[in-house]
Amino acid sequence: MRRNGKSEYAVIGLGRFGSSLALALAERGHTVLGIDRDRTVVQQLADQLTHIATLDSTDEGALAEIDIVSFDTVVVAIGTNFEANLLTTSALKSLGVRHVICKAINERQRTILLRLGADRVILPEHEAGRRLATELASPTMMEQIALGVDHSVTELHVPRSLIGLTVQDADTRRRFGVVVLAVKRGDVLSISPPQHFVFEPNDVLVIIGENAGVERVCELA
Repeated sequence: MRRNGKSEYAVIGLGRFGSSLALALAERGHTVLGIDRDRTVVQQLADQLTHIATLDSTDEGALAEIDIVSFDTVVVAIGTNFEANLLTTSALKSLGVRHVICKAINERQRTILLRLGADRVILPEHEAGRRLATELASPTMMEQIALGVDHSVTELHVPRSLIGLTVQDADTRRRFGVVVLAVKRGDVLSISPPQHFVFEPNDVLVIIGENAGVERVCELA
């Protein structure tokens, strides 16, 4: 049964990335099935995930037996054995899983997995590196939450060039393709500030948009 309207996820491969993802989803109240062929790894997470299973994910029959197609999203987090990653992805798509996300370690693997039918392929180390580069190059940035591959919600100190401008004059939607969701001024949070709202020193902005536009705002003087 779906709990509280939350999505249900299965994570295949419970290494560092897979286990971290599965635990983070569980902490947010989602139903999570953790799958790995290593019984010891599975048992270590038994008390922290909603469901666990020890099986060979390349076996389409084994996946069918646990009703893998009932999960909204299945994440294939197998990193070291690319053949197993491919066979697992193929089995999931063959069974009719709606949304399959795969982990890859390089662009070549990403291309192959997408051709095989994966709905999305992530390169965790590559993406983490890009986020760190943006953070280091953008001293105004405070926090960032990825929304898929190309979009994010970002918290940042107001750039000096925006101080004294109204939301309308700053025109971030037209100039950068980002929207100001909120402004924190001391202990006061202004959600969806009106067009006449004037940015002041020490304001903290929360913006949403494509990563390229967000980065341009963060790099403003």
